[in-house]
Amino acid sequence: MKLWDKGTTVNELIEKFTVGKDRELDIYLAKFDVLGSIAHAKMLASIDLLEQSELVELQKELVLIFHIIEKGDFRIEDGVEDIHSQVELMLTRKLGDTGKKIHSGRSRNDQVLLDLKLFSRAEIQKLVEAVGELFDKLITKAEANKQYLMPGYTHLQVAMPSSFGLWFSAYAESLVDDLVMLQAAYKIVNQNPLGSAAGYGSSFPLDRQMTTDLLGFDAMNYNVIYAQMGRGKMEKTVAFALSSIAATISKFAFDVCLFMSQNFGFVSLPDELTTGSSIMPHKKNPDVFELVRAHCNKIQAIPYQISLMTNNLPSGYFRDLQILKEVFLPAFQELQDCISIAGFAIDQMAVKTDLLSDDRYKYAFSVEDVNKLVLQGVPFRDAYKEVGNEINYGTYEPSRKLNHTHQGSLGNLCLEQISERMELIIRSFEFQRIEKAYSGLLGEL
Repeated sequence: MKLWDKGTTVNELIEKFTVGKDRELDIYLAKFDVLGSIAHAKMLASIDLLEQSELVELQKELVLIFHIIEKGDFRIEDGVEDIHSQVELMLTRKLGDTGKKIHSGRSRNDQVLLDLKLFSRAEIQKLVEAVGELFDKLITKAEANKQYLMPGYTHLQVAMPSSFGLWFSAYAESLVDDLVMLQAAYKIVNQNPLGSAAGYGSSFPLDRQMTTDLLGFDAMNYNVIYAQMGRGKMEKTVAFALSSIAATISKFAFDVCLFMSQNFGFVSLPDELTTGSSIMPHKKNPDVFELVRAHCNKIQAIPYQISLMTNNLPSGYFRDLQILKEVFLPAFQELQDCISIAGFAIDQMAVKTDLLSDDRYKYAFSVEDVNKLVLQGVPFRDAYKEVGNEINYGTYEPSRKLNHTHQGSLGNLCLEQISERMELIIRSFEFQRIEKAYSGLLGEL
């Protein structure tokens, strides 16, 4: 079945190529297509394009289809082009001509725009929850290990004293900023494109504010051409936000791989979380974090893939946009998996508690000793030269005493303040508004 079928048989090779992976990928969008159809049907009834009795029939069948999808029993049949065609086919089989009326005032263009936005909203909600859980694990680890020092590095050279509390909470705070970026993307997602049809509106007196409210959107894309232009822009914006989270996790994974090596030995994982070598019996490899790093680096490429697919397109719809689904839809689950497995490993990670007692790290305290001289009244440049000469002549012995008190330093991690920022940004998404809207759409029958 094709919604555009006018009686002409399409060449089999052409059909296979143009349908592509839509039947497979549109399963991601299935329940959102149904939710959009319920809201659209209610709006059509409000402008007298559906009788009230027809609306009741359509709502009943759409809710049944929604529950079939939720149970995992839904499929797009062979010969049916996409999710939009499958839903309409199921309605028409049950309701006849009433099922055919559901497409009034819509195009597959604004349907897929809507489905992608509803899908993205739901996936962003899951992602925010997952990032929040990973944040909590990092903060917990920071609090538990804040007293244990480790060397800090610049240029991969021993630089100054750090701590495991400082290290873990650095990545926690990075996730806060990642969610700020994700919220900006979410604001772009959370605008209703329904009613833009093929990108030029409709001669029907559609009530776009009604569907905006029914679906829990913050606002609508007012200009119908811009609504259509949002295809690709929305995916790229969200993908950049995903890549920001992925970049934080990838950098952490690289640190772990480095710090688990024998030359560092800063952290360790239980044996059951590592893998071995087929010829070297001593090996305990951090494969989990190496794969997390690779997956997250792959995710960071997605906005650039989207850019290359869309950058030379003028306004209006083009079939090129179909391919975006292949890189965009699976990205959320891939990132979720990385967050989940990283959190699982972090929970069981152990740190070495006496690192800075090793003389190889004694020069990490040189800045501390320069500062102590400054506090005694020695000009900084003179203090710097004095400690530098001791190091050059081999007479330097660190005091190994630290007194870092300013906000964000290893003696004052500000974990409470960082946690408050995270709680504030998570609350500001206001996901409950969407849940309430969906309950209204599904709960009337």
